[in-house]
Formats: sequence, C-alpha cells, structure tokens
Amino acid sequence: MTGNLNAAGVWPRPPALPRPVFSDQRWLDAVFLHWRIPEAAAAAYMPEGVQPDVFDGSSWVGLIGFRMEQAGLGTGPGIPYLGSFNEVNVRLYSREPNGTRGVVFLSLDATRLPVVLATRAAGIPYVWSQIRQWPSFPGGDARQQATGAARTPGSANQSTVGYSVRRLGAAGARSNFGVIPDLHTAAVDPLSIFLTARYGMHGRFHGRSIYVPNTHHEWPLFSAKVHRLRDGLVRAAGINVKGPPESALYSPGVRTRFGRPRVLGATG
Repeated sequence: MTGNLNAAGVWPRPPALPRPVFSDQRWLDAVFLHWRIPEAAAAAYMPEGVQPDVFDGSSWVGLIGFRMEQAGLGTGPGIPYLGSFNEVNVRLYSREPNGTRGVVFLSLDATRLPVVLATRAAGIPYVWSQIRQWPSFPGGDARQQATGAARTPGSANQSTVGYSVRRLGAAGARSNFGVIPDLHTAAVDPLSIFLTARYGMHGRFHGRSIYVPNTHHEWPLFSAKVHRLRDGLVRAAGINVKGPPESALYSPGVRTRFGRPRVLGATG
C-alpha cells in the first residue's frame, strides 16, 4: 500500500486553530465525488463577502459521504450515540478576498435527529435522513495511522465503499453512490489537494457571514473508480451536473478539531 508518502510536501500547512476548541471529531471511510460547474452557478450560493474558489477555470461541487465517529464537545471524549453517525453532504468551494479558503455546504444529511435539530438552529443546513454505509474498505494501517481507529472486523474481503441516502418523507431525495478504491495509488495531484485541503466552512448565522475553522493532518487520499452512482442530492441542492464525476477519491479518514468561529469583516 503506497499511502500518501508525498502528501506532506504538497499540502498547504493548516493555520493555527483559534481557541477554544469546541469539537473534536473523526471522519472515517470518506468517499469524495466531484463535478465541474460554472463559477456563476456556485456564486449564487456564496455568503456575502465570499466568492467561489476556482481550479482549472471551473468551480466544483462535491458529493461526500463519511462516518462521523466520537464527535465530542471541546477536547473531551466522544458523546455516546449522538457523536457517531453517517453523514453525506453536498458542498461548494469558497475563498475570501484575503485568500482564506473554505467550503460552503448546500446540504448535510445525517442520521441523528438531535444533531440535525441543534445544527439547523445554528444555521447549518442539516437534513434528517436514513443513511446506510456499504461495508467499509480495509484501510488497515492507513486508517489506524490517520485516526487511531481499529480495523472493521470482517472487512478484509470487501472491495467497495459507499453510502445510500433516503431523506424522510414521500418526496425525499435519495442517493446511492460508491467507489472501488485503489490503495496502491496515492492521490497527491493538485486537484485532489484543492478539493480536500480545506480548513474551515463559510456560512451564515443570523444574517451575518461567518467562518468556522478546523484543523487536521493531510487526508490519506487514494484514487478510486466509481462503482455505483444514482444521486438526487446534488440536484435537490439546486446544482445541475451531467455525466460521471471528474474526480473520485477515497480516504480511510482523519481526526479534526473545530475552533472559535469569526464573523467576516469583524476585527479583533
């Protein structure tokens, strides 16, 4: 297994995390699918003071699935039950005039209703959904190095990893996507790093644009082939894409921490 032996040499250094730390989390078995979209399509969803981040002349929309594990408050232990769940999000890529890069979430589907209610109260567009993870790919040593997580029992013979989403309600959007990772091919190309080296999110809170920073080591990224894709979440978010994604990636995961948010344009 090659791993990301060269990633540290090309990844941007994460900025210092503003204290206090308000959450410690692990994001495991991440699947990243990305399509090009016109910059104008992304601009319509940017908070005030933020513009679309562009790579190779295009904006990008991502469909990302992962397992949240051991999310906790501050630097404390993970919250039992509520701190572990499946999540699938649709996101765009953002940039401030000073160069600070982030993501803008169009939707975040999760399986824990209390988490959905609490985050929606904070202005984060979570949606309560049923999400099933396909058997996890054997990240093995790569996952353990990145997150400290144990290997999933019985996963040694699996060759795909993916997520199935069904939003509650008769008209709820659905998604079913998965990849076949190539653990011998590390993804350290500029596009893969552009899409995953993100140390914060831009959003809105009570009518004001905010930035919520996080920090983590470089993702251990691997190239992947799309195994299955039938998605309605990107379209439900208001973005139209056609054809297969231009980028498909897999990662066994990272550990991340979130720090003190800031209001855009505020000083001090």
